[in-house]
Amino acid sequence: MDTRFSGIADLVGTPSVAVVVDVMRAFTVAAWAFAQGAEKIVLAASLDEALALKARHPDWVALKDGPPAPGFDAVNSPGLLRSVDLAGRTVVQKTTAGTVGALAVKGARLVLCAGFVVAEATARLLSRHDPAGVTFVVTGEDGRAEEDLACAQYIARRATGAGTDPADFLRRAAASRAAVELAEGIRQGAHPDDVALCLELDRFPFAMVATSEGPLMVLRPHAMP
Repeated sequence: MDTRFSGIADLVGTPSVAVVVDVMRAFTVAAWAFAQGAEKIVLAASLDEALALKARHPDWVALKDGPPAPGFDAVNSPGLLRSVDLAGRTVVQKTTAGTVGALAVKGARLVLCAGFVVAEATARLLSRHDPAGVTFVVTGEDGRAEEDLACAQYIARRATGAGTDPADFLRRAAASRAAVELAEGIRQGAHPDDVALCLELDRFPFAMVATSEGPLMVLRPHAMP
């Protein structure tokens, strides 16, 4: 399997298979939303689109980065979302990096969205498809986010069946700029447990697959036995 690691702005064309990684916090939050019962997550291209979708579907749950804001029901924090009952609900998610990265590869044959919490399930599903090549989209910090790159590299190694000690990858993520800013309270709309929750390796037994459903890009869980 030929692997490529790319920032969003560095993508050239549309890859056939893409794994979009946002550890802190978009796709950790998405995984928690599914764990809390959400049926699907609509990835919005803008805050205005998220609010428009919410206006058309008042029963949907809209969430965003940063502090609470009018029209939105939740913020992009796994620590805050883990106590919300989302059984059967549709979530609309708009974040600074993760959702942008997923929409950037919307035309790919297979799009997986990932963080450490679904790393093994993602690697297993990727291995099952056995693509000739895969592009890992490192969404944070213009492709330089250490937590996203570490997670992407770990998933890439696991997808090839390599026996890989996760400790070093998790240490890199824990020392990343995003982790430090979350721990120090610099980022708004956060919970004190967010960093720890983002670093819970294989917390959930499903991968997350994004597909086009009409004009929308929709994320759904894919259980891995």
